[in-house]
Amino acid sequence: MKLTALLAPLFVLVGLMTLTAAAPDTTATVTLSNVHLCCPKCVTGVNTAIAPVTGAKAVCDTSAKTVVLTAPDKDSLQKAVSAIVTAGYYCKTSDSTITVDSATGAPDGKVATLNVTGIHNCCGSCATAINAAIAKVPGVTSAPIKANTTSFTVTGDFSAKSLFDELQTAGFAAKVAAAPK
Repeated sequence: MKLTALLAPLFVLVGLMTLTAAAPDTTATVTLSNVHLCCPKCVTGVNTAIAPVTGAKAVCDTSAKTVVLTAPDKDSLQKAVSAIVTAGYYCKTSDSTITVDSATGAPDGKVATLNVTGIHNCCGSCATAINAAIAKVPGVTSAPIKANTTSFTVTGDFSAKSLFDELQTAGFAAKVAAAPK
């Protein structure tokens, strides 16, 4: 009788372990590609952006310019991707059900001045990449963007949509800002 009383909890424990091991993995995963990740500060920026999303984790590969995100479910995964874009990073996703907000508020046609805000720009390498993207837009004449500025003004006679297309191609997200007062 005593042996049975001692072994019963052991069988219950083994049974629970078996159920846990057999439970399906419900973690959602997506790979983000073409993300501007030039330095450890960029990686910190991604992790800071997703920190409010419960259960979301990011593995950044700076050389491949990818972020592998995991989260408890697809809704959390979408929130994490949206948080990364809001933090000024642009990307493509490996899952077509996870969307990337590419809205910039850029007007149609050419503009002479455009105020840009919300871009990730933590270091000199970020600024260099932003300036290289801006330089690809015909008609831009403004001075170079400095490191650690998330808002700037672009001048010239250029297509606003082309400007944002080049920034997104370089892995940056940004939006049109209200004109400075």
